[in-house]
Amino acid sequence: MTLDDLRGIVGPAHLAEAGAIEPRYLVDETGGPRAAPACMVRPADTREVSAVLAWCNERRQPVVVQGGRTGMARGALPLDGEVVLSLERLRAIEDIDATAGTMTVGAGVVLQAAQEAAEAAGWRLAVDIGARGSCTLGGMIATNAGGNQVLRYGMMREHVLGLEAVLADGTIVSSMNVMLKNNAGYDLKQLFIGSEGTLGVVTRAVMRLRPPAAGVQTAICALVDYADALALFQRLERSLPSALTGFELMWRDYLDHAAVHTGMAPPFDRAYPLYVLVEIEGVEEEGVAEVLGDALAAHVIQDAIVARSERERLRFWAFRDAVGAIVNAMAVVEPFDVSIPMARIGGVVAALRDQLLAEVPGCSPLFFGHIGDGNLHLALGLPEEALRPIAEAIVYDAVADAGGSISAEHGIGLLKRQWLGHSRTSAEIGLMRRLRGMMDPNHILNRHRVVEG
Repeated sequence: MTLDDLRGIVGPAHLAEAGAIEPRYLVDETGGPRAAPACMVRPADTREVSAVLAWCNERRQPVVVQGGRTGMARGALPLDGEVVLSLERLRAIEDIDATAGTMTVGAGVVLQAAQEAAEAAGWRLAVDIGARGSCTLGGMIATNAGGNQVLRYGMMREHVLGLEAVLADGTIVSSMNVMLKNNAGYDLKQLFIGSEGTLGVVTRAVMRLRPPAAGVQTAICALVDYADALALFQRLERSLPSALTGFELMWRDYLDHAAVHTGMAPPFDRAYPLYVLVEIEGVEEEGVAEVLGDALAAHVIQDAIVARSERERLRFWAFRDAVGAIVNAMAVVEPFDVSIPMARIGGVVAALRDQLLAEVPGCSPLFFGHIGDGNLHLALGLPEEALRPIAEAIVYDAVADAGGSISAEHGIGLLKRQWLGHSRTSAEIGLMRRLRGMMDPNHILNRHRVVEG
């Protein structure tokens, strides 16, 4: 395959031939197998993305789209023979409308950079995940990312007012809406949000901003069991309506590992079975202290520490954000990300821990999650890759039995495709295939991800 045309589109400095691609573009957070892609291109704008895709579509050349490569479902992991389409050069923050509270960005803008730009303009991009320093907004849109503030502000879908995308044949669909209300026909942006690059490549977006957080209170609480976690959640929701922004539950096995990897002492003098990191906005410290005091008196919680400074707040969050360091230390990691009805999470965790330890020799199951929105994470360390299918069957069967979803916020990618039927009906999967076949008839975009075309 001659690459002269592609080189002419993106420029010689932005095409790497097979064998010259930097290793960081060939791996992702799951440590998946390394393949041999045909080449890598780094277009500078939507026009160049369009030209690259038109060239690939004409030749039926498969393409894999990459953002910050922080995904946990191998959606951006290259396969043999694919053209790697990196969007990292589309990193312009084009405009911030300080009147309407909107931000126009390129798909390659890193989340933290967007957060800082919004803050400098007197606003806030109210979506946050642990990989904020490396994940890109385009990747977050493509996976409909969630994160730490979904409870109050919603998934990525709630933050996107408009976007621009390129179809497989190079057609540019520009729907850069800046308004909260626009019912002029189909809301086309919804086709691309959460479709993991299988229906088109998002290149630009208009993000909705929010006012700066006021009166943020952060606390970490110690609990005896999951029933108490549910009771605490209900107390906070009812006593401080619309104020709860974060409710992060960490089982003891996770927090013990987090303490080791952060080098910090555990938050309490003694160990507890469960810990909840609570974040509340728009409430004075006295109001939070009163609710937590009542919970302590009722034995719903066993102890609590309210952050007295931003430094202490960040220390609390460091335990929760330590997952990156934890999984990087695992020989083989399976990053389970599932949704389960809240009332059933505690029982599912207890049963899964027992079954995994009994049936997957040498595994290390660590549980945590955004329990307020039903999102449970399991960072499962495995001694060898051969054990992955056994662990997947155990976990996804349990999730299906509980009426949950195999993916809460990480997407499907390559890693979960065979399990999609645990959460979607055959009619739903059939419709996904038909939609994909219509949008990408030559099946070049992110082949084998989500569903087969």
